[in-house]
Amino acid sequence: MSLNHIGDTAVAQAPSVRAAEYVRMSTEHQQYSTENQRDRIREYAVRRGLEIVRTYADEGKSGLRIDGRQALQQLIKDVESGRADFQVILVYDVSRWGRFQDADESAYYEYVCRRAGIQVAYCAEQFENDGSPVSTIVKGVKRAMAGEYSRELSAKVFAGQCRLIELGFRQGGPAGYGLRRVLIDQHGIMKGELQRGEHKSLQTDRVILMPGPESEIRIINLIYNWFIDGSLNEYEIAARLNGMRVRTNLDREWTRATVREVLTNEKYIGNNVYNRVSFKLKKMRVVNTPDMWIRKEGAFQSIVPSETFYTAQGIMRARARRYSNEELIERLRNLYRNRGFLSGLVIDETDGMPSSSVYMYRFGSLIRAYQTVGFTPGRDYRYLETNRFLRQLHPEIVAQTEKKIADLGGTVLRDPATDMLTVNHEFTTCLVLARCQTHENGRHRWKVRFDTSLLPDITVAVRLDHANSAALDYYLLPRLDFGQPRISLADQNRVEFESYRFDTLDYLYGMAERARLRRVA
Repeated sequence: MSLNHIGDTAVAQAPSVRAAEYVRMSTEHQQYSTENQRDRIREYAVRRGLEIVRTYADEGKSGLRIDGRQALQQLIKDVESGRADFQVILVYDVSRWGRFQDADESAYYEYVCRRAGIQVAYCAEQFENDGSPVSTIVKGVKRAMAGEYSRELSAKVFAGQCRLIELGFRQGGPAGYGLRRVLIDQHGIMKGELQRGEHKSLQTDRVILMPGPESEIRIINLIYNWFIDGSLNEYEIAARLNGMRVRTNLDREWTRATVREVLTNEKYIGNNVYNRVSFKLKKMRVVNTPDMWIRKEGAFQSIVPSETFYTAQGIMRARARRYSNEELIERLRNLYRNRGFLSGLVIDETDGMPSSSVYMYRFGSLIRAYQTVGFTPGRDYRYLETNRFLRQLHPEIVAQTEKKIADLGGTVLRDPATDMLTVNHEFTTCLVLARCQTHENGRHRWKVRFDTSLLPDITVAVRLDHANSAALDYYLLPRLDFGQPRISLADQNRVEFESYRFDTLDYLYGMAERARLRRVA
């Protein structure tokens, strides 16, 4: 059925054609607010004699990809499953359907609807979407223009952000422990401190970092002192801080990752560094090399002396030295010869020895490393080692996930009792670690247990490698598709499982990312 058969002159009578409206608002311009879109769509529906029976709304969503646009995903799902009880989909204009960087993707989703007998109408466009050659050409141009707008805007926004970084202004992300975000006006006059989750309200305002409370500054310098003079590693520093009941800026316990953030971030010596990680146009997340970083040295007041900071960096570089397997074995053999026995604690407490985690990573486990020098423990410690590793790894991944989502502009609330994360007040997620079990026949199995008491929207299952010493890959499992209490995974799985597998958590970060887009004159 074509809408031009209904026409604008339809008389006021009981509507006979059922329609659904799809609205999307990023944050780029007020003219695209969902209410404005609905007003125009309803006017169109009245003129054409259509009855709007369904509304699909993506508010505050970028149109670059379908990922994260739950409403559009649900619309397509309803259409493909045959559950759609409407014949027409009403959209404000081509750009609201999406600013996909590949115009064919936008066309494909419309084709899916048309294949199911459901037409897509663009209410504010000057052409009739009737399948004619003219409308097809115009749509193609409009789709390309919508994608190009995002590319141009991305380049302009990035250039503007780089300029502001070089002027010494902060561009997004939390301040971090020991620092505070402060709002200043266009004349550099301080207006007040920004609390967590607060944003500036005026375009001419800027954000800088300033030292936080004296108590936090003392803790920051204490961390550096423990690391440099006390030779404590990040795990030991985190344990000491937690023992002192010191909480992070997010009111969490300290982990290796949060301690390392303090020891490596140049903001503590007053430097403003940007573009260390790129995630432009919702594409793959890229860790940039230092020569691509945008920096302004001395932008903020430092709370750590520069000499202290760079001393810590030198220790880390020395500690990160790449030992060959032969060097590792030789050092371990000498330690065994001198001490008469080996353990993870003995390795970590011996000066000049690589950490026990290096041996676990390189040889798969400490037991295998011991075997290379002829040492056999009095009992099998493998299970205990794996459990210890899991206890360390889980809070690390949770903290890393929190930080990266926050760095991308999202908000994360963590339940301290359950570690369940609420992302952007939109969905909940729990991270579970799946231990690798090796059967006698050499096959591997991973059991994923869902938390049926919490019922998160997405369970992130972290599969460990065959040695249970590092993350192998990730499964993002939505509750709607996995209602059972547990599943079992193998080296090769059915497509219904593999479609949820990812090598990194970039897909989850992309779902959580928030970008404030503005039209540039």
